Amino acid sequence: MPPPRAPHFCIRCATRLEERDDNGHPRPACPRCGWVYYRNPVPAAGVILVHRGGVLMVKRKFDPRAGAWCLPAGFMEYGESPEHCAVRELREETGIVARLTGLFGVYAGVDDPRVRSVLILYTAERAGGRIRPGDDAVAARFFPRAELPRAVAFASHRKALADFFGRPPGC
Repeated sequence: MPPPRAPHFCIRCATRLEERDDNGHPRPACPRCGWVYYRNPVPAAGVILVHRGGVLMVKRKFDPRAGAWCLPAGFMEYGESPEHCAVRELREETGIVARLTGLFGVYAGVDDPRVRSVLILYTAERAGGRIRPGDDAVAARFFPRAELPRAVAFASHRKALADFFGRPPGC
């Protein structure tokens, strides 16, 4: 899937955009009203949930990387907080209801062909629900460190897992 293309016309006044230097970055800009197109990363949030030493992961149903495993996470909706997004994505993808226990880390998502992202991950504890794949997952299960799947969908998730298992317990 190719990355999204910049618009050709201004979203405010419909004038054809021209490339303009914006602090050393060429960007499409409107010569009439001054609107500038910034192709910014998209915020996403997710959860690291551990049970009996294993971390919860989901197997992706859809591309990109259908069939690969990832942490329960997804893109934030307009007006949604990162915390709400993380809890919502966990429930939608796994059936588990959780309470966030802290901010784990923030990661740059650079290998999703659709968009660049900023992944905000939280630690959480289970508050209810039953594990079942849902939404865009075909499977959900806990993996101990020694049995993490080889096919992890995104580099940011691989880095977060390495950081998580590299930290001493309680950190």
